[in-house]
This record gives sequence, C-alpha cells and structure tokens, in this order.
Amino acid sequence: MVKKLIKKKDVYATREAQKYEHPIVSREYILEFLKERGRPISQRQLIIELALETEEEQEALRRRLLAMVRDGQLLLNRRGAYGLIEEMELIKGYVVGHKDGFGFVVPEDNMGDLFLNARQMRSVFPDDEVLVRVSGMDSRGRREGAIVEVVTRNTHSLVGRYIAEQGAAFIEPSNQRITQTILIPPGAEGGALHGQMAVIEITEQPTLHTRALGRVIEVLGDHMAPGMEIDVAIRNHELPTEWPDSVLREVGQFSPHVTEDMFKGRLDLRAKPFVTIDGEDAKDFDDAVYCEPSANGGWTLYVAIADVGHYVRPHSALDKEALNRGNSVYFPGRVIPMLPEVLSNELCSLKPNVNRLTLVCEMKISATGKITNYRFAEAVIKSHARLTYNEVYATVEQNDKALQKKHEALLPHLKALFAVYRTLLALRQKRGAIDFELPETKIIFGEGRKIERIVALTRNDAHKLIEECMLCANICAARFLLKNDAQGLYRIHEGPSLEKLTDLRKFLNELGLKLPGKEIPVPNDYAKLLKTIQDRPDVQLIQTILLRSLSQAIYSPENKGHFGLAFDAYTHFTSPSAPNTKPKDMFKSA
Repeated sequence: MVKKLIKKKDVYATREAQKYEHPIVSREYILEFLKERGRPISQRQLIIELALETEEEQEALRRRLLAMVRDGQLLLNRRGAYGLIEEMELIKGYVVGHKDGFGFVVPEDNMGDLFLNARQMRSVFPDDEVLVRVSGMDSRGRREGAIVEVVTRNTHSLVGRYIAEQGAAFIEPSNQRITQTILIPPGAEGGALHGQMAVIEITEQPTLHTRALGRVIEVLGDHMAPGMEIDVAIRNHELPTEWPDSVLREVGQFSPHVTEDMFKGRLDLRAKPFVTIDGEDAKDFDDAVYCEPSANGGWTLYVAIADVGHYVRPHSALDKEALNRGNSVYFPGRVIPMLPEVLSNELCSLKPNVNRLTLVCEMKISATGKITNYRFAEAVIKSHARLTYNEVYATVEQNDKALQKKHEALLPHLKALFAVYRTLLALRQKRGAIDFELPETKIIFGEGRKIERIVALTRNDAHKLIEECMLCANICAARFLLKNDAQGLYRIHEGPSLEKLTDLRKFLNELGLKLPGKEIPVPNDYAKLLKTIQDRPDVQLIQTILLRSLSQAIYSPENKGHFGLAFDAYTHFTSPSAPNTKPKDMFKSA
C-alpha cells in the first residue's frame, strides 16, 4: 500500500516507465522528497522509505543517485548520505590558482571569493568546478573554504617540463598557477627525455592524499628551442590549430577571386581611391579609408571593412567554428586566425588592386567636425594602395618629395584625410575625451627566435588619423542601432566608482594635485588634469593611476555610453550587415 501511494505521488512515473524496462523513481521526485525531508538520507534508508522491494528497483535507484551526483543535482557526503546542495549550505564555484600555491573559489552567485589554502589546492586544478563549505576566516579576515566535492574536472591535459631523476618521472607544469607536479608512471613517458617540454594527458586526477598521474602524448622538444614559448602557450590555452573537415569543405567552395556576379545589389565604389594604412609588418588589411572635400567646406569620409558576413553564413560550419574560437590570436611572427586563411588573408583582406566585398560607412562631416549625415551600404571597392603609417606621415606631414611623387595621384586625398583628422581631433578635445599617451613597445627577435631587445614605438599622426576615422564609423554604427531599435552590442565604459575615486583623490593629494570638477567627475575633468601633468617626471605613473581608477570597458546589449571617449553611444564597426539587406535600406540621417 505504501509503495502504491508513493508511486502515485511521482507524477513522472509514466514517463520513466516508457524510458526504462524496470521502474525507476524520477529525478524530480527524488529532489522533491529530499526537500520535504529536510536532511540527507542514505541509499539504504531511501530504499526503505520509497518501499523499493525488487533488486531491479534498488539497482535503478543506485544508478540514478550516482548520476544525479555526477550532474551536480545531489551531493554524497562523507557519511554516505545523499542531500540537496542548497540544504547543506554549500557554495558552488570555480577554482582560481595562485603561483604561491594557494587559491580561491569564485562563487556562481558572485558573493565574494573564498580562500583555499595550499593543502586544499592539492586536490584540484585551476578552473575545476567545486562545492565548498565555509570553514572559517583566515588571518587577513577572508572567508576560508574547504572543498567538499569536485563537481567538474576541467583540466584533462597540460604542458610542462619532463623531469626524470632518481628513478621517478614527473611533469613540472608551465602554467605557474599549477604548483603541483604530475607523476608519470613507468611506460607512460611517450619517448620524452629529461628536460624536454611535453604535453600530457591527465589519467588520474589529484586528491588530498595522492598526486595526479599522467602520460606523455606529445613531445615538443628542448625547452630552449626556438619558438617553444609559442607552442607551450598554444597548448596551455588549448587553442585550436586545425580546421574541422566541415569547415574545409565550406571554404573549398569559395572562388579565389571576387567575381562580377557577386556585385549584384552592391554600390560600386571601385573608382574611388581607397587606401589601407597599417604597420609595416601587417599581413591582413581589415579596413580602407577615403576622403574628399565637400563644396560646403566639409568632407565626405568613407570607411570600408571587409564584408565577412557575405562568406560566413549564420549557423554554417564556418560560423560555428568562428564562435568556438572567438577571436584571432596573435603571437610574434605567427597568427592563429578565427577564420581560415582563404578568408582572413585573402577574400576578407583589402589587398591593393583587387576587388573586395565590403561594408562601407559614408559620412558627411561639417567644417567644424560634426557628422551631419551618414549611410551604411554593402559595396565593392578596390584598394588603390597598401600604405604604412610612417610612409603616409612622411608623405604629408614631412613633405618627403620622393614619396609625394610616388603617391602623386593619392596626395590630394591623403591631405584631405589629415585635414578632417585635425578637425575631428580638435572637436574631441573640446568635448573633453580622455586621451592617455601610454608608451607602446615592440619586441625585436634575434637568432633562434629569442628576444634580442624591446624598443619603444612612436605613434605619429597617421596612426591617430586612422583612429579618428574608425571612431566616426563606430559612432554612426551605434546611432544606426539606436535609430532602428536593432539588437546589437555596444561598447560601454562607465565612470569610476566612488571607492576608486576616493583612492585616486588620496593619491593625487599626496602629490599636490587635485582632480578638477565636482564630486562626480566628467571626462573633461580627467582631460584637464592630464594636460597639467605632461611635463612632470612622474607623468607615466600618474597616467597609470588615472587609468586604473576608471571602470573597464565592456560589451553590453544595453547602451550606457562611453565615459572615456565622452560619447553617448558607441560600438565597434565590425560586420553587422544582414545577408539580404539592400544598400538603400541602410541609408540613415544623423
């Protein structure tokens, strides 16, 4: 009688009976039962209370309980009792390691990290998902945690230096946040020699009392070999270096050239002398610019970017792989692209003297630098030259006669670019945008791909010119989203928090400085202070502290403006065009 009553309460019993040969209690019912019971229960007691009489029913319950523990629905405590995680006052989060051996658990609810001492860190790797209980407070007043259960193991392979000495073999991980060594049992060396860098597969995860075990699956070579740092970084971060067959099949269908039949429905802007302006070592060219004076004393500025959306269709294999990779990763002399080379280095690279499909932002800019009108259009262009920052700067600003003769046909348009740049820069300064001049460096490699020296990079007005052009296109893209009530991501940058402002003002006061303005500063207050410190020997330090006082810029579907640039709306002009959107549909006034 009891058994029938309980079965009747399980509203999912019919569903379970259809799925399994032998009756099995549903997960929902087990969770409801434990919630009402209010305390953990052993498997044996649960069998009694659920009146499960046959061996088949009892075995089915055992397997279901283990599956629910595996999936993070239940916890099996040290006394062998099953209970609800929330009823046990446990905190779920992921592990962050520190090079000094200790670590932290970052909770899912973002209610403050828990400190893990070095002993607790023995049983986990960084990024593992765990359940912890608060065990007390450490000497610094931080909540200290004790790991109760590892929910998900997220480290299955790693890179390190293979050490074989005194009859034992182990791996010293190259990731400094992993301070434990991994034992390599006899027969699992994979041909690795003492001192070599190797990739290992974790065959047994660590516990409080035992170290992790692994086997060598790839030998990278001597730890001082040229380019080894890049190979290690790629494997440490599990960066994909091979393309799935489905992606290769898709790109294999692309024509190596942009053909006339692909121009249909696009603006033909090939006659306009667009140019790309990049660094000397640039391999792909993402954007091209062109500018011409207007009759009213202003300018018409064009910014074109490769129309990646034409090739990467929604939900295609290319689209899915690009989502998986997220971005291209740049190393010195090597790139792991988000898209295959036929796109990143060819069809979506705005090389000179070849047709390219683009998305163009055409902007009308007044003599005072105001964007009075704009439109977005799918277009086809042909870059007339691949120029470098230094080359453009020398041609226009330094009046290099040889370069002016070489680029004679382009010179009027380059001068127009500099004219609109100066006007836009003056307007940005008047608006009070913050402009940090932080030093940039470049690594020079010598023989064996080892770092020879690090040199300072000097930014000239050609660098800033391209920045101003892109800022204009980015503003128009944000306005376009807002006017059309379209979904999209904005680049937002909120002002400093009160806590950071207090620390900043205390720092400035010690230097005899003051942040202008009222209690809540505006961007122009930062800009004014920056102007007053340019001749100080500690200018770089002050700039760094000012920068750290600001919030971090992020992407958000909600527009909150950009504090640093002093814009009400801002986004990044990438490739938002819809496949079937016609150019006439994208004409919008400012």
